[in-house]
Amino acid sequence: MGTGPSRVTLTPAAAQLIRQLRGVHGAVMFHQSGGCCDGSAPMCFPEGELVTGEGDVLVGELAVDGVDEPVGFWMSAEQFERWRHTHLTLDVVPGRGSGFSLEAPEGVRFLIRSRLLTAEELEGL
Repeated sequence: MGTGPSRVTLTPAAAQLIRQLRGVHGAVMFHQSGGCCDGSAPMCFPEGELVTGEGDVLVGELAVDGVDEPVGFWMSAEQFERWRHTHLTLDVVPGRGSGFSLEAPEGVRFLIRSRLLTAEELEGL
């Protein structure tokens, strides 16, 4: 949040799903571990359900219209080292994702779209 460049944003569809999930589960957070299978996709949890630590990086806090608190987006530090030059956009697509992620019963899954950060964005970070 703030006025400078960000490393992570979200689509209107992702914002709508976050509002829906928050209405059911309370405050939420995201984590992308970079592991195989479920861990290679962004996973949504009730805030604090997944304990983060030194092995995780807070990539950014998403401001979602209609949600009072920022939504943290975390990534494993190892994966962040490989992705530090990318901008991430959290999106939603039809299909079944992680069985552990809150959106699994909704018939959709969160997905990351990425692009390289511009030189100006990198300088601003």
